[in-house]
Amino acid sequence: MKIPERYKINTTSFAHYWTKGVGVSLLNKLNNKPSLTEAEQFISLLYQCDKACDQLVSNLHLKLGFAKGQQLIRDYLQGKTIEPDYHTTISDFIDTVNLEPEWLDRQKMQPGIALSQRSGLTGLIVLRDYCLMGGYESSAINKPLIFTGALKKGAVKRLTETVTFWVDITADDALRKGGMGIEAILLTRCIHSFARLNILEHTDWNIDKWGIPLNTWDMLATNLGFSLVYIVGLKQMKFNLLQNEIEGIFHLWKYVGTLLGIPLDLLPDTEPEAIKSLYYWTMTQKEGDQDSIALAQALMEEPVKAAYPTRKLGRKLMREVHLYYNNYLLGAYSCALLGLEKTTIGKIAYFNILKNKKANSQILNDEIRQQQILKGRKVHEGVKQIYLTYN
Repeated sequence: MKIPERYKINTTSFAHYWTKGVGVSLLNKLNNKPSLTEAEQFISLLYQCDKACDQLVSNLHLKLGFAKGQQLIRDYLQGKTIEPDYHTTISDFIDTVNLEPEWLDRQKMQPGIALSQRSGLTGLIVLRDYCLMGGYESSAINKPLIFTGALKKGAVKRLTETVTFWVDITADDALRKGGMGIEAILLTRCIHSFARLNILEHTDWNIDKWGIPLNTWDMLATNLGFSLVYIVGLKQMKFNLLQNEIEGIFHLWKYVGTLLGIPLDLLPDTEPEAIKSLYYWTMTQKEGDQDSIALAQALMEEPVKAAYPTRKLGRKLMREVHLYYNNYLLGAYSCALLGLEKTTIGKIAYFNILKNKKANSQILNDEIRQQQILKGRKVHEGVKQIYLTYN
């Protein structure tokens, strides 16, 4: 079996996570510690990718330009009239997307959407300062960002895209036919294919070293970041989670994952399945490198380079607050590997954690929980608008 250089038993960042960090409590939820020999079954996924969307992008975006290709897909999804040839190209792809699979249980998924909304500002903090920043500890999964010039474009742009995507797909009814979440997912899927095809065609990407860019296994890892890692982060931020909310998150991201082109059989149904999947991927990742540090530094400085808050002093304070959450969620060991500083001023952010603890003591009260859901969603929409307006 062909094994890329990137496949390596991790002895640094992720190994620390599973032996001395939060991962210890996750492994304790399993009957047996996973064997890394079992991870070998996933190596072939490093050479697999979303062929269906690659074909669409080859016939559309690469011929007409990225912006034009994306607009045609929007037009198609919104029922607008487009040229017959392009309509057929898009229709052939859409025929491969099952919006109502037999296994989908929208009632089961709803508490996951509700939790996403209830998480409010804390949920966005977890996604930014834990899921996104923590992902930089792998040198391999982030290489496409380097090859597409994301580092030069800046962390502000990527964060804006990520926040907009997540807020759009977690809106009420966003994941029904014609919903903005479906559009966001399919457009994001095209972004992945466009990046992959351009990297392979126009750069010196080394497949033997890194596998295929934005490959199936890395896509699964990203999906786990939005589900399992997100849940872990919320718990660290003193969020109490109901069991149906946890089950709903996994069902939500199983559905989103399939729409993003991840094979159904890879996506976990339960927390134990997700823990095993995350363990296999993280523990076979080559440690971070200078690109990892550069990406982490760019995200660390993002608040200062953003246009909001409008006053520079406010932006500097935001930097310190996010640094506090980086250290609180990731731990000193990971932050040191990523070159993230410690902060004194940012410790004021701990008051938000105390607020979470108090607010979450009342989630069994349906009326109070519904109020939190409405409030949290309003925060999400406000933050999204800030990013779109000022960045």
